[in-house]
Amino acid sequence: MKSTNELLAAMTLEEKAAICAGLNMWMTKGFEQHGIPAIHMYDGTNGIRKTNSDEEMGVTGENIPATCYPTGSAIGSSWNTDLLHELGVALGIEGREMGVELLLGPGINMKRTPLGGRNFEYYSEDPCLSGELGAAFVNGMQSQGVGASVKHFACNNQEFEKIVTSSEVDERTLREIYLSAFERIVKKADPWTIMCSYNLLNGSYTSENEHLLNDILREEWGYDGVVISDWTAVNDRIRGLAAGLDLEMPGPAYYNTKAIVQAVQEGKLDEAVVNKSAARILELVRKTAEPQVEAAASGIDYHELARRAATESIVLLKNDNGILPLDSEKISKMAVIGKFAKQPRIQGAGSARVTPTRVDIPWDEMKSIVGDKVDMVYAEGYPQDDRIDEQMIQESVTLAASADVVVLFVGQPEYVESEMHDLETIELPLHQQKLIKAVTEVQPHCIVVTSSGSALAMHPWVQYVPGVLHSWLTGQGSGRAIADILLGRVNPSGKLSETFPVKLSDNPAHMRIRGENGKLYYREGLFIGYRYYDRKELAPQFAFGHGLSYTTFAYSDLKTVYQDRKMNVTLTVENTGTLFGKEVVQLYVHDEECKWIRPEKELKAFAKIALAPGEKQQVTFVLEERDFAYYNTKYNKWVAETGYFQIAVGSSSRDIRLRERVYCDFGQEPVSFHKFSLVSDWISEPKARAIFENCLAEMNKHVTEQVVLDDVFIGFWGDFPVIKVIQMFGQTWLVDRSPDDVVQEMITEFERQ
Repeated sequence: MKSTNELLAAMTLEEKAAICAGLNMWMTKGFEQHGIPAIHMYDGTNGIRKTNSDEEMGVTGENIPATCYPTGSAIGSSWNTDLLHELGVALGIEGREMGVELLLGPGINMKRTPLGGRNFEYYSEDPCLSGELGAAFVNGMQSQGVGASVKHFACNNQEFEKIVTSSEVDERTLREIYLSAFERIVKKADPWTIMCSYNLLNGSYTSENEHLLNDILREEWGYDGVVISDWTAVNDRIRGLAAGLDLEMPGPAYYNTKAIVQAVQEGKLDEAVVNKSAARILELVRKTAEPQVEAAASGIDYHELARRAATESIVLLKNDNGILPLDSEKISKMAVIGKFAKQPRIQGAGSARVTPTRVDIPWDEMKSIVGDKVDMVYAEGYPQDDRIDEQMIQESVTLAASADVVVLFVGQPEYVESEMHDLETIELPLHQQKLIKAVTEVQPHCIVVTSSGSALAMHPWVQYVPGVLHSWLTGQGSGRAIADILLGRVNPSGKLSETFPVKLSDNPAHMRIRGENGKLYYREGLFIGYRYYDRKELAPQFAFGHGLSYTTFAYSDLKTVYQDRKMNVTLTVENTGTLFGKEVVQLYVHDEECKWIRPEKELKAFAKIALAPGEKQQVTFVLEERDFAYYNTKYNKWVAETGYFQIAVGSSSRDIRLRERVYCDFGQEPVSFHKFSLVSDWISEPKARAIFENCLAEMNKHVTEQVVLDDVFIGFWGDFPVIKVIQMFGQTWLVDRSPDDVVQEMITEFERQ
C-alpha cells in the first residue's frame, strides 16, 4: 500500500466518505484502483464466529467450525494473564488460518447486575481484573497480526431496551468503575479498534458522544485507533463522525456516505474530519495487510488449549469434609444425574455463539477415566423445558440411593442467557431445585456441578450438599476439565470473578435494574460487586475472588517499601498441602483518610502462582500512584491524597491473610477557593485561616455579636459557606461592600500569597 497521505490525496471525497462504512455485514470496503484491500472481521469473544456468507448475520444457524474457548465470565475466573495472552495468540493464529483480520472482542463491560443478558461475555465486576486480562488477551492476538475490538464502549450493562435507554452515570463512577478497564487496555495494549455500544450515555448515544469518544478516549487517553460502531448502533452519522466514530457497521450505508459528502459540500462538516477517520481506517488496513510482527507458526492443539483454559476457569466453591476429589479406588458405584452431563452447556447464545470443532461430554470423559473400576449409572433428572416431572425426579432418587456418591449436573437453561434479553432470575429452575432437595434427602454424598454464565443464587439447597463445583460456560473442552477436577487429575484453581449473592435482592442494583422512560440511573455509584457487600457489611453466598483448592497455602512476610511515589510489595506464599496447586494472590488497597467516600477496599494487583507441595515463592507487586487514587471531580483528574493506606493481601476479598499500614506522601493537593467555599475549607489551610480570621476581626469591630473561630462555632457552622457567615453576622458592617466583594478580596489575597 502507498502511504496514507498519498492515498488520501488520490481518493475522492466520495471514496473517503464511503470507506467510513463497511462493504457488507463483515467486511470493510476495498478500493482496487488505489491498492486498498478489504478486511474481514467477525465476532470473537470466546472463539471465531465466522459466518458462511459475508452477507448474513448468522446468529441463529451454524457457522464455520472454530475452537470454542471458555466464555468471558469463565475465563475471567482463571485470573491468569499468561493464559489470556496464550488464548489471544491462539485466536490470532486460528484467525489467520480462517482468513480473519479483525476479531470483535474482548468484552470487558462491568457486571452491574447478575441479570445482564450478556454477562457471560464479560470478564468481571472489577475493572482491575478485567483490564489486566483484557490487555493480555489483546496483546496476544495482535502479536499475530489480527486486530482486536474492545467492547462495548461504554456502560452497556443491560439488554432490556438497550438501544433506547440512557445509562445515567455520574462522572466519578464512570471513570472509576465503567471506563477504568478500557483505559487500562488502551494504555497497555493499544487495541487496533474499540467498539462503541448501542445505548445512550447521559443523554447522548455513545456512537456520537463527544465527551466519551473525543474528550476522554482521544484527547485524554491518546487513542488513535479506529472506533467502530456496534452493528446498527449509529444514530446521527455526521455528529458521530465529528465526535470520533470512524467506521459504521454493517455497510454499505450508501445513504450516510451521501450525507457525509453533502455535509462537507454545505460547510456543515470539515473535510479534515473525514480525512482523519479515513486515515485511521487506512492505517488499520495497513496493519492487517502488512503486519509488522513475526507471526507464530501454526501447530497449536487448539482443543487441548480449550481444555486447559477450562480447567483454569472452573471454581470449587464448596468442599466439606474433603468430598472432592473422588477416589475411584474407594467408590464402587457412582450416580451421574442431570441432562447437562450428556448435553453440556458450553457457551451463551447470540452473536458470541461459536460452532465448535468438537465437544467433550462430561459423562464420556468421566467414564474414560474410571474405566471398569466404577459402576457409573445415569438419570436425566429434569426435562428440557420448565415443567416439573415427578417421575424423572423419582427415578433420580432411586438411582442416588443405590450409589456411593452422586454427581448432579444442573444449571441455567440455554435459552435463559443470551444477547437481546436479560435474565429474570439467578436461581436454578424449580425442577432442578426440587431434584437437588430430593436427591440429598437419600444421599448425603452429593456433589453439584453448576453451569451458568453469571452468578447463581444457591440458597437454600447449597447447605445440603457438601460439594459444589461451578463450571461456568467453559467451552468445548469443559467436559474433560470437569472430569479431571472431579476425579483429582487436576487441582482446581479458579476464583470467582464476580460476587455470588445469597439472593438476587442483595444485589446493589436490584431496585434500579431496568430503568424507566428511557433512563437508567446508576444510583449505587461506585458500589457494585464486592465494593457494595463490603460497605453494606453484607455476607454474600460466595465472595469475589473465592475459590478452593485440594491443597492449602500459607501467606507470610508481607513487606512494603514506598519510594518516589511507588510502592513495592513483597510477600511469601507456601504450598502447605500435599498436592501441586495454583493460588491467586490478591492485593487490595484501603484508603484510611480520604475526604471523599471510597470503597472499603479495591483490587489493585493479583498474581496466579504454581507451587509444588512444600514449595515457597516470593510474590512481588509494584503499585503506582494511580493505584491509590480516586477521580476527583472538583479538579477533573485522578488524585492520590497523602496519608495512611492499608495494603491487604489474601486468597479472596473476604479471606485477607496479611495487612500492612503504610504512609504515602503524594504531596499536597493544590488549594483553591471559590464563592461558596465552606468554613471548614478556609480553616483547613493555615494561610487561608489567617486571612479568614483577619476578615472576622475587621467584621467584629462593627457588629454586636462577635464571631470567634472556637470549637463551638466551628462545630455548628463548619459546613456553612463563608459568604453566608458574613451575610449572617456582618449586616451592620456591610455598607459599601457586599458579601461577594469580601469573599473575592479574601480569595485574591490568598492567591497573591
